[in-house]
Amino acid sequence: MFEELLEDIAQKNGLREVNTYLKLAAGLGAILLCLLSTSYIAPLFIALLITGAILLLARVDAKTYAELFMVPVGFALMSVAGIVLITGGHDIFWHWDIVNGFSLSVTRESINQGMFVFCRVIGGMSAMCFIALTTPMTDIFIVLRQCRVSEVVIDLMMIIYRTIFILMNQVIQIYQAQVMRLGYSTYRESLHSFASLCGAAFIASWDAGDDLIRAMDARCYNGKFALLGENRPVERFPCFAVVLFLTLSTTVVIVSGTITII
Repeated sequence: MFEELLEDIAQKNGLREVNTYLKLAAGLGAILLCLLSTSYIAPLFIALLITGAILLLARVDAKTYAELFMVPVGFALMSVAGIVLITGGHDIFWHWDIVNGFSLSVTRESINQGMFVFCRVIGGMSAMCFIALTTPMTDIFIVLRQCRVSEVVIDLMMIIYRTIFILMNQVIQIYQAQVMRLGYSTYRESLHSFASLCGAAFIASWDAGDDLIRAMDARCYNGKFALLGENRPVERFPCFAVVLFLTLSTTVVIVSGTITII
């Protein structure tokens, strides 16, 4: 995913023409329901439904989606391992006294808590991926402006977002030039090339910032960026699908209660 940015996927996905408010309602509603759930079943159910929507409806490549999930899942597994080992409980399966006053143990309660936290992370992350992979940032900026968010905040977000792409473009070009010149053939060369990459990317991004300021002045910038976009209508089937998804997820949250894995 080094060159395939999330914005490119969001501009070309199968749900591109769906109303932005519906997609945000589905994603943010799923995150809220994951936070309100008291069992691992509801977040797992939400994650499965959203993953199906991303792969089948939005037609996002499964490999790309899996790569996007690798880093948060890795952090979640490390966090869950810590939770399982230090939470404690009454039904002890394994115990180890490392030093006086500090011990590690695996209990029924810690396993349930770890599984619950892991499923919450998976559910919330899948909802965030749904928003990121189906909704371009330009559409989100339009929604923020319609919701009366401060113009200063929106302009800062737009400048920062544009700067990210400028920096990424510079890094990709410099990295490809270094690879063509065997800049990463040895460990020592890799260190030297990486240092040169960081310095060149910083200088290039600084120059790009100066160019942006001059371009804004040339276009008589008056403190407000022009934001182009279109308001897509709320169609009947997508609206029904979002309502059905949130209703089913809410029902699972209520019905599942405090069910544990063991």
